[in-house]
Amino acid sequence: MPHLLDRRGLFRGTAPLLFAVLFSWTPSTGAESGPQPPCGVDPLPPFPALDSAPTVRTWNSSTLAPDWKPAACTGWSASDSPTVVAVVARFRFTGGLDALRLRIGAVSATKGMLYWSVTSKKWQQFILDAHALSGPDGDQVRADFTLGEIAEGRTLYVQQEDNLFGKVQYKMQIRTATAGRLVLDIQNASTMRYLLIPVFEPGQVQSIHYLQQESDTVWRYYGITRTSGKTASLVADHEASAANRALAFFRYLAGIPGDLEPPAVR
Repeated sequence: MPHLLDRRGLFRGTAPLLFAVLFSWTPSTGAESGPQPPCGVDPLPPFPALDSAPTVRTWNSSTLAPDWKPAACTGWSASDSPTVVAVVARFRFTGGLDALRLRIGAVSATKGMLYWSVTSKKWQQFILDAHALSGPDGDQVRADFTLGEIAEGRTLYVQQEDNLFGKVQYKMQIRTATAGRLVLDIQNASTMRYLLIPVFEPGQVQSIHYLQQESDTVWRYYGITRTSGKTASLVADHEASAANRALAFFRYLAGIPGDLEPPAVR
């Protein structure tokens, strides 16, 4: 997907980013604490070295500690049968906060976003179409959001056509948009269906994204994605797919080609 942005000439502030040969993807194997975002404490997983591969880590209901709850700063409550993915990275970006805000607002540019399909064993599109909406109704299609609309406290709506779940409406909340810091919360606002079967009710697919400027040319990214509900097991390779999709969204924000080898999970 980011290569679509490059062809349009929308964003030229992203410097080249080199990655290690392998991603640090870790499916947790024992009950332990879940992800800890950078909210006044040291994050878990920690930020990797600059120009190292992003850290991608997953948890599920059997590997999370029984008393685990999302960090208070996420605003999330406990959920049933969660699958949690954390993507943590440091990346080079010279465009500044406004360029990131514009990238978030360019909803139509996410059309064609790529991820590695563990089931099909190939790179493929998972966002087949995308539009900004003027409200929660999927019929309220409008132009992409402007810079001024990606502002702290705003709630915006998006529709994406997903290769697995069809057309889905999302609610996007701009938690923070201050100098050098951006926090974005996204959750499904409509039911998500897989092979016509409801698998995620509204609010059961959530993600929160923390972007913090470290220097003029370096940013830190910490993203958490959570899916809830026992029906998630109906989706083939659910945990691996969630990890690869979470990585794809980070690549979009950072201006990295979506099909850059390797994926988070092969």
